[in-house]
Amino acid sequence: MRNFFLTSTAALLITLALAVFLSSNWYVLFGIVVILTVLGYYDLFQTRHTIMRNYPVLGRLRYLMEELRPKVYQYFVESDIDGRPFNRVDRSTVYQRAKGERDTIPFGTQLDLYAEGYEWLCHTMSPKPFDTLNHDPRFMIGNKDCKQPYSASILNISAMSFGSISANAVKALNAGAKIGNFAHNTGEGGLSDHHLEEGGDLIWQIGTAYFGCRDEEGKFDRELFAEKSRHPNVKMIELKISQGAKPGHGGILPAEKNTEEIARIRHIIPFVKVVSPPYHSAFDTPLEMVKFIQQLRELSGGKPVGFKLCIGYKSEFIAVCQAMIELDIYPDYIAVDGGEGGTGAAPPEFCNYVGAPLIDGLDFVHNILNGLDIRQHIKILASGKITSAFHMVRAIALGADGCYQARGMKMALGCIQALLCNTNRCPTGITTQDPKLTRGLVVEDKKIRVANYHKTTLKNFAELLGATGVTETENLRRSHIYRRVSLNSMITYEELFPSIKIGSMLNAEIPEKYKLDFAFADKTRWGVHP
Repeated sequence: MRNFFLTSTAALLITLALAVFLSSNWYVLFGIVVILTVLGYYDLFQTRHTIMRNYPVLGRLRYLMEELRPKVYQYFVESDIDGRPFNRVDRSTVYQRAKGERDTIPFGTQLDLYAEGYEWLCHTMSPKPFDTLNHDPRFMIGNKDCKQPYSASILNISAMSFGSISANAVKALNAGAKIGNFAHNTGEGGLSDHHLEEGGDLIWQIGTAYFGCRDEEGKFDRELFAEKSRHPNVKMIELKISQGAKPGHGGILPAEKNTEEIARIRHIIPFVKVVSPPYHSAFDTPLEMVKFIQQLRELSGGKPVGFKLCIGYKSEFIAVCQAMIELDIYPDYIAVDGGEGGTGAAPPEFCNYVGAPLIDGLDFVHNILNGLDIRQHIKILASGKITSAFHMVRAIALGADGCYQARGMKMALGCIQALLCNTNRCPTGITTQDPKLTRGLVVEDKKIRVANYHKTTLKNFAELLGATGVTETENLRRSHIYRRVSLNSMITYEELFPSIKIGSMLNAEIPEKYKLDFAFADKTRWGVHP
């Protein structure tokens, strides 16, 4: 403190003397010294930051560099293939396809084809002509209890709530979905006017807080749900059990994002932090959950109803399947979300260490449905870091019927991976409610980019399909995908994730790796109970 006092005092006296005796221009420097001195004394006497207290003024540079570090690293340090969560090659591919620009790459791949974990798709010596293939593959969602089945694209927009993303982002996504004839998941934040304004097909997601269909106590409101779910734009209902980015944790809406409009849509109090419960209050057992799915289907007028989850305890999913068989009630689809899924805000422990990755979860769900001979009733959607046609081929080969995308669609809107989603300071106007930032997102332009990205990705999917010699998505198999497991060894996905024979588990032919899970499965309660 003594050194700073002497230095600042000397600087003040010297600059003041220069201004008085030599030239008034020195007052500019004197003013700067005064500001720095006041700042320095503040740093000395504050008690929150040790660095600033020990190194007045200069210590502030540390926080400036912390702020600049992600930006400097992304633009000047990282290579094209080592960025996280998405590398520059993947991001650029999305941008180019969304803008309708050249999306080819020169001079060959930058990937290390001999690295452990590298994956590739088998091709045939007699590929199918690309122009003869279906560039808009679809599949029908709706089982025996569904009165309004839906023909879905194999690529749709994953759940992102109004509140988590801006009104302009919602409108651009929905308008793009209308242009491209694919579906837009509302996220758990409720059915807003912005979702309905553009007229695109919607999947209304119902989360643990029942936003948009809740009573004053936060419980599920049957009448409110029935009224909203019958809107003609709402094509399907999705019950959110968990999400890959934070399974076992409720959604988080920061107070600064909880505007009066959002509070009205969600039926909550504005300007407070909102944390959704981690569990559903409308049901408390696997049997009750299956009955609730049937209730949602009936209240919606027979529209397809599915549920979304990230796989945790495998025994719980098996118990849900056993409850379906006992009640003869089946969801129309299941959305499997991987632990690599993204979100606007999540505790790092949940984001990094909770929940099964997509490939493992998808393999398990498809196997159990096949083994219990109920796969014919239920379609499967896959989500979790899917941005390219190869990711889609891999997911469908593993057992999915279609895919969801969230961050890929955000990049089509213009997301630059600034990693500020949880701050309300998104520079591209996507994950913010600040009108000074959202004004930069022009719906008329971005909706075209969303539609372009969807169309071009499906075109590339069709071309990959043709390269394998396959003409229909349902003919993709796990044996089409190879993975390198060492320098001189590679195996197919069929070897890595062996398929299960249809109905085999009904005859007690349960693979060793699932036996403990079946032993713990209990239709009457959640959790693992030896």
